[in-house]
Amino acid sequence: MKKSRAIAILLAFFLVLAGVTYVDLKGIDGEGTASASDITLGLDLAGGVSITYQVEGDGAPSQADMQDTIGKLQQRVYKYSTEALVYQEGSDRINIEIPGVSDANAILEELGKPGTLYFIYQKGSDGTDNYTQGYQVDADGNYSLSYTLNKTIEELEADGSIALYGTDVESAQAGSMKDSLTGNSSFCVNLTMTEAGKQKFADATTRAAASGETLAIYYDGTFLSAPTVAQPLTDGTAQITGNFTYESADKLASQIRIGGLKLELTELHSKVVGAQLGSEAVSTSIKAAAIGLGVIVVFMIAVYFLCGFAASLALLLYTALVVLLINGFGLTLTLPGIAGIILSIGMAVDANVIIFARIREELATGKTVKSAVKIGFDKAMSAIVDGNVTTLLAAIVLWVMGSGSVRGFAQTLVLGIALSMFTALFVTRWLMRALYALGCTSEKWYGVAKKHKSFDFVGRKAIFFGISLALILGGFVVMGVNKVNDGKALNYSLDFVGGTSVTVTFNEELTLSDIETEVIPKMEAITGSSVQPQPVQGTNEVVFKSNAMSLDQRTAMEEMFASEFGISENQIVTETISSTISGEMKRDTILAVCVAIVCMLIYIRVRFKDIRFGISSVAALLHDVLVVLAFYAVAKVSVGSTFIACILTIVGYSINATIVIFDRVRENFVVMGKSDLKSVINESITETLSRSLFTSLTTFIMVAVLYILGVTAIREFALPLMVGITCGAYSSIFIAGSLYYVLCRMIPQKGDK
Repeated sequence: MKKSRAIAILLAFFLVLAGVTYVDLKGIDGEGTASASDITLGLDLAGGVSITYQVEGDGAPSQADMQDTIGKLQQRVYKYSTEALVYQEGSDRINIEIPGVSDANAILEELGKPGTLYFIYQKGSDGTDNYTQGYQVDADGNYSLSYTLNKTIEELEADGSIALYGTDVESAQAGSMKDSLTGNSSFCVNLTMTEAGKQKFADATTRAAASGETLAIYYDGTFLSAPTVAQPLTDGTAQITGNFTYESADKLASQIRIGGLKLELTELHSKVVGAQLGSEAVSTSIKAAAIGLGVIVVFMIAVYFLCGFAASLALLLYTALVVLLINGFGLTLTLPGIAGIILSIGMAVDANVIIFARIREELATGKTVKSAVKIGFDKAMSAIVDGNVTTLLAAIVLWVMGSGSVRGFAQTLVLGIALSMFTALFVTRWLMRALYALGCTSEKWYGVAKKHKSFDFVGRKAIFFGISLALILGGFVVMGVNKVNDGKALNYSLDFVGGTSVTVTFNEELTLSDIETEVIPKMEAITGSSVQPQPVQGTNEVVFKSNAMSLDQRTAMEEMFASEFGISENQIVTETISSTISGEMKRDTILAVCVAIVCMLIYIRVRFKDIRFGISSVAALLHDVLVVLAFYAVAKVSVGSTFIACILTIVGYSINATIVIFDRVRENFVVMGKSDLKSVINESITETLSRSLFTSLTTFIMVAVLYILGVTAIREFALPLMVGITCGAYSSIFIAGSLYYVLCRMIPQKGDK
């Protein structure tokens, strides 16, 4: 490369970095559009609108009806934000909290609508058409079917022309079906009716099939579909077919699922609430990120010299691009989202460390700097791709199948992984080529790998297995003791088990900073748990959420407010609230993790051509999760929404670390053969040891700074994450390789020696 071209590359890089940084700080116009301050923040970081609905009618609704209504409202609010919360308050109220919304009026009418999904017969009792078929033409001149309702809903109900309601549908899912005649597959919507709806649907399809009529699905003033019924459907299931894409089938299924609420709701009140994590949550997170990045830059330069300098520049661009694209894709940033960014930064550093270690190894064999850099990047490619793709697969599955904060975590992780691979494999490479062309050709700028004596990791597997087993079993023992003493194995927060919501009207408006310093410590001393404050904008009201409070605790709280703040009993409203993490979200998360693990196993099997690598990787991953779970039990760290983000971060981190080592094992099989499996594994772990330690250290630094500077809720997230990072390094070095060795001895395959 000529010097002129090298100068042009560096100049272009700094111009791009300056441009992206400027947009992050100032935006693209005078109003700060597309800047970091324009990013939509979640309820935990910035607050949003809180709406409380009251169930109409006499008598308390059943818990089953309440849970069904909550589930369908959750589906409705997803159109506004995947980070929205829906939970029960008292016996007959439902509370909805939506981030990034300041005008409640825009969404109030939509959310509280009762069941508006109808299955309508084509003809009424008098033989006249309830709806007529026509055609509409779009802007491109394409024709499509359209339908017009000829009667009002009230008239249809009086006539008996409504066969079923949305409440009669148990589930609706997009799927595919194969034509028995042609063998071609097409997308469809699979319907399952409730027990009550099964007979109604059988009667409706029998009537429609006998008369050759259609049965229209009508929602919110729009015809979703009007399928022809070919035969009676008596088992409570059906398929809606048509010229569907997967997206259109999935949209129709979603509309059917949320089309009917079990209960009729009326708005009780709405209010704009503040951040759940406190006033300093965002500022401390930004400060922690800046300090953490600064420490990582210093570390990388100190350890890897010129390579570290190039990587640091690429890391700065990576960080600026992440901020820009989070805004560009309209992602809602929450604490779990920050976790995804932290993990992706760790993986970005990891990719560079793998490359630099390879370069030093090549220099140690006598290669020229130019040749070593090229070969180092080439040899590092497979480890980087395999490590990132396995984590990326998990993130994509979590994005598609997850909900709430899980989806937010996955979105930022997918974005971060894609950018980290780009900056490591392309930006860092071109920066190093440019620096070389400008005269940085001496080995002293790169460093030469030192040959380390191979440590017998496999030979000491009994010791390491024993330590892990003791930690895991100890965790289960502590959970059992906690269960006996406290009734709960883990310190579940209100996110999982519900709790108490206390609305206090103060005599004057308090700032969030005042609330955090003057009120929260007194309430936490009474409740024995963390307390989430949410000030209501424009009022003197503050909503406090904590774990369930006993009668004595409620009395003590009222006395505290009376003596310390001069607040009377009628200024305090206390309600029991349900968990903010729904059962559906728990099921979705567990299912998504299971599917993600299967996908990772398949990928590892295909890439490594040995399922034992995959089994060992997953076993090491589960080991890390169980150890962290043990820590939660022993330290009694609050288990809330951040727990899910923490576990998912550990899953992604652990699999990546292990895959890098196994990639080296696979490579050494070619060089050393399989005759001495023990030596190959020990040598591979030794060769990648610096990578394992340095990557873990840099990621640990990021989280540690977040812990030191963060508010209480952030610390409850950062502390177990630090344990998980440490455990991930331990399992990848001391556990995974030994597990693979054991499996090879237990399950020999063709080609083994």
